[in-house]
Amino acid sequence: MDSFSSPSSDSSQFSANEFRDQLKTQLAQAYAEEFLETLRVKCFDKCITKPGSNLSGSESSCISRCMERYIEATSLVSKALFKTPH
Repeated sequence: MDSFSSPSSDSSQFSANEFRDQLKTQLAQAYAEEFLETLRVKCFDKCITKPGSNLSGSESSCISRCMERYIEATSLVSKALFKTPH
């Protein structure tokens, strides 16, 4: 049998749980990076009408509201997708 089809007592190899945990961590990191990039692009495109060296008060408020709404919407969608049936 190969190392993929049977448990190994060799401590240098990942166990299935360790592999799953590492994969979850890497996926979470990739998701967070993608989320922040999407958030930056969407809110920048929506709120910054005249790029310059400083944000105007209205641009700053718009970005803040945009980020809050996007984060809230993503949270609601995530909760709905990962809701466990009772």
